[in-house]
Amino acid sequence: MTNSMLKPLIHTARLEYMESIRARWFLVYSLVFGAVMVLLLASGLTESRVMGFTGLSRTLTTYIQICMAILPIFILITMVRSVAGDREAGVLEYMLALPVPLGAWYWGKLLGRYVTVFLPVFLAVVVAVIWAAIRGFDVPWTEFLFSTALLVSLTWCFLGIGMLISTIAKTSDVAQGAAFTVWLVMLLFLDLILLGAMVREQMPHEAVVAIALLNPMQVFRTASMLVFDPELILMGPAAHVILDAFGRTGFLIYGFVYPAVFGTLSAMLGFVLFRRGDLQ
Repeated sequence: MTNSMLKPLIHTARLEYMESIRARWFLVYSLVFGAVMVLLLASGLTESRVMGFTGLSRTLTTYIQICMAILPIFILITMVRSVAGDREAGVLEYMLALPVPLGAWYWGKLLGRYVTVFLPVFLAVVVAVIWAAIRGFDVPWTEFLFSTALLVSLTWCFLGIGMLISTIAKTSDVAQGAAFTVWLVMLLFLDLILLGAMVREQMPHEAVVAIALLNPMQVFRTASMLVFDPELILMGPAAHVILDAFGRTGFLIYGFVYPAVFGTLSAMLGFVLFRRGDLQ
């Protein structure tokens, strides 16, 4: 990447970051994840033993599963207003008239927002690690690093999806409606819904699992469980299909790579459509 592209990208990312942390939604967003971690630590989960999970592992497992439910919708609802909101407010043309390459503006905006949304989620985990170290609990560093990597991938995935929706939608209301619909569809196609379809339609186990693993949320959920539960006992019979096809290490790699690739392709498609639509 040349300096003519790199410097505007960094400046755009910094501007997006500064604007985001001053926004009201960022305060609410940070308080939600901070409060979730504080409540988990205060509830005594770290001192408990449930289904073999002990110490900080139990707290991280619960926190990761909560993130899977609320992180995507937070990202989508805030991200889809990025381009659509600027277009609706009439400032998009002004921004594009500045001497900044279109690619630097687009990807800088995406990277700046990424730092904004990932930082509170990551800091909450760091607080839990520090708290556990102070209390004398063992810190599962391997699980901590794998869980962080999965959160990195999930955050990027839904930022890419949000950017794609934002470039397609003409107004903020349409963008938010589309974002909620995407999140709801992915939530409905978690494994419990597919298990119901399997029982009703007598679908093969392999077909159900294959469909489930096209859903980034399901991939993240399964990989995050596999970090702490090598046998995937919590998933029941579906675990055998997944472990036979991927193996533990193979699926952990897939759990990180697939959402990241999904988000990258979504962002790239959004950039292509944005460039065509706004340069005509």
